[in-house]
Amino acid sequence: MSAFVNVILAVQMLAALGMIGLILIQHGKGADMGAAFGSGSAGSLFGASGSANFLSRTTAVLAAVFFVTTLALAYLGNTRTASTGSVLESPAAAVPAPVTAPAADASAPVAPAPAASGAAQIPTK
Repeated sequence: MSAFVNVILAVQMLAALGMIGLILIQHGKGADMGAAFGSGSAGSLFGASGSANFLSRTTAVLAAVFFVTTLALAYLGNTRTASTGSVLESPAAAVPAPVTAPAADASAPVAPAPAASGAAQIPTK
């Protein structure tokens, strides 16, 4: 299962990098607008609308692949957990009390072990 997730993750990364590259090299819709107002020559004011060239179709395909791989990773990441219930519902693990060193004098009182509850750790005024 882990190898399958790694393959999907690699496909998602390649699709993301491909989309970034294709979007950066595409010519914007309003890029020829300045040429229509005297800074160069252009075929028309807004270019050919309605025709999708190779770059925009490839970007759309890569976006669809990215979307599908994202959904697949979300589904696989949600089903991989083996525990049932919440972490907050499980009982806390017992923390062992610290070991105190034995006193050198047998008649000297030994310091009591700290209380297990959190109330004993709150300082008083």
